[in-house]
Amino acid sequence: MKPILIVIAPKYFRDEELFETKDELEKSGQKTVIASTIIGTCFGSKGGYATSEILIDDIESKNYDGVVFIGGAGSRLFFNNEHALRIAKEMNSQKKLVGAICIAPVILAKAGILKNKKATVFNSEIDTIKQLGTLYSGMDVTRDENIITGNSPAVSRIFAKALADELSAHFQE
Repeated sequence: MKPILIVIAPKYFRDEELFETKDELEKSGQKTVIASTIIGTCFGSKGGYATSEILIDDIESKNYDGVVFIGGAGSRLFFNNEHALRIAKEMNSQKKLVGAICIAPVILAKAGILKNKKATVFNSEIDTIKQLGTLYSGMDVTRDENIITGNSPAVSRIFAKALADELSAHFQE
């Protein structure tokens, strides 16, 4: 079993989205690796912090069983980041788990992998993903094949459990 990549912004990632997702994945037996645009300490919008172990520029998708993009205001920096978009496309083309929560589903939409797929997103970005061809579900958490999206920090635990369940059902070697 390969680790799950969790991508966070260096500043203003949403704390509960990271910490609850990481906790649920690890409780289910998954190893996680945090990546960002920096190596070292990243700061959440609610005062938490986490350590990025690898630059997203250096990610090789073959080394991971999936990727999860964490939301929060800082995640906007990934909306047009070539490495974030590449990682989303590669993981999806390999039918690996691809997850995003809050505003981060915009990354998946901009990567083109939500075209004609059901997904959800934070209210402020509904029009954005629809304009990019996403079938907005209106649900708290939505799964369409290997892609799981969540719409807000309030559903972090439910989103994380959906990721863990999907991995245990389909992605273990």
